[in-house]
Amino acid sequence: MLYRPLGRTGLTVSEIGFGAASWWGKAQFSEAAAVRLVHAALDGGVTFFDTGSSYSGGHAEPRLGRALQGRDLAGLVVATKAGTFAAGGGRVMRDFSPPAIVASAEASLRTLGLDALPLLQLHGPSVAELTDELRRALADLKARGLVRALGVNSFDPAVVDHVIGLPDFDTVMVDYNVLRPEREPLIARAAAAGKGVLAGMALAMGHTGLQVAKLRAPRDLWYAARGLVLHRRDVRDGARFGFLNRLDGLTGPQAALAYVLADPHVACAVVGVTRLGHLRENLGASGLELSPAVVARIRATQEQRLSG
Repeated sequence: MLYRPLGRTGLTVSEIGFGAASWWGKAQFSEAAAVRLVHAALDGGVTFFDTGSSYSGGHAEPRLGRALQGRDLAGLVVATKAGTFAAGGGRVMRDFSPPAIVASAEASLRTLGLDALPLLQLHGPSVAELTDELRRALADLKARGLVRALGVNSFDPAVVDHVIGLPDFDTVMVDYNVLRPEREPLIARAAAAGKGVLAGMALAMGHTGLQVAKLRAPRDLWYAARGLVLHRRDVRDGARFGFLNRLDGLTGPQAALAYVLADPHVACAVVGVTRLGHLRENLGASGLELSPAVVARIRATQEQRLSG
């Protein structure tokens, strides 16, 4: 596993991160299997774990805390999110008021079993919600030693652009993958401002490998339904990149991750998994480089997608 600095935070992270979210955190997925995946990630050199208080109906964050119990946490960067919360019935609610954010951070500390949060990210705020009052509350969390670094997770370029100009925030998490080349100038601006850049959705939810058509278990049905309902265009466009699954010497997911990590401004590509084989495959992408011919084909396919 290779490691990269997380902007100017002073933190170093594995270039492949573990996304503790979605089906991994749900009660329907075996806790024992979920814990085995975390331990395998640790043994494979992963030092960045990303979760959120609202993920998996509120179950992902405490599950990650239990999975980390008894393990050496020195050098780990455990990131969680505040601003959204699970309200039952599959609903996710928003509250970016300073008291709610502070309470969420304090609850996450207890849930994760940490004395301080290495990284607290606001989960999808609007520009209007990033008030001076909220930023003062976040600064106070840092001053109290409860949070080491602050970030914003947003797939809205306007929000990320705004955050780049705010000195309070140390990192940004954006949706960056072969289907999102338009994020590259934004990533470069963030890095130039000293922000650590995290790539969320680094595998484009498996759409380049048409995972929606590979149904082997209930988890596959869940991911397929989510993709077809929420990300139909990505499912369609992902088929254009099917050639990534026919390369010599590396798998489709490894090629997709190598593309993301070829950007030197990206500190970590975050990927969620529910199968040990997929985890090992992803970890094997660390240090891989795509040939110029493959990069050229990716770029040509991206241009076709954007023009068509």
